[in-house]
Amino acid sequence: MENTFRPKKNAFKNTFCVFNEVPLNAIDGLLEQYQSESGSRYYYSQKGMFRLSNHWGRLANSKWRLIPMETTTASKSKLGFAPWDAFYPDNAVDKLYFIEVNFDENSANYQHKNSATYDGKAILRNSLETTKRLKNVKNILTLTTWAKYYEEDIAILRKTIVNQLIYTNKTIDEIKREL
Repeated sequence: MENTFRPKKNAFKNTFCVFNEVPLNAIDGLLEQYQSESGSRYYYSQKGMFRLSNHWGRLANSKWRLIPMETTTASKSKLGFAPWDAFYPDNAVDKLYFIEVNFDENSANYQHKNSATYDGKAILRNSLETTKRLKNVKNILTLTTWAKYYEEDIAILRKTIVNQLIYTNKTIDEIKREL
């Protein structure tokens, strides 16, 4: 079966995208349309792109993340799918990113302002500011040494500090001093 869809050349330079892992048989019948120097393989369909790769995250000039399936596979290579409208512009200057947190799992990640999960309330930051702020958020969520000087419940403290890191421009030191 031959793929008829071809995205415009360099359509994925300087983009942010979140792929969802899918089973390998999702590309049955599709022809590989591109292979990168690092060995990633790309398959295009009318609905979106499949990428088979053993590395995800920062790629040359793009930020592509993979959300894994709940069931794990032994293979190091993972197949991800993203619809065409999930590719958002990326650059180092513009305030494009916000931090999203899951308090139940004590996890956080950054998302693009064009994603469906942006509520318009979280402060938007550029890539570098977001990376620094995300590191602070993850430390608050996963470490406990910072909490030994406080008498409050650590879960409440975590939520208070993290929310201020997401919804204000206060530094971590300013937030802690105010507690």
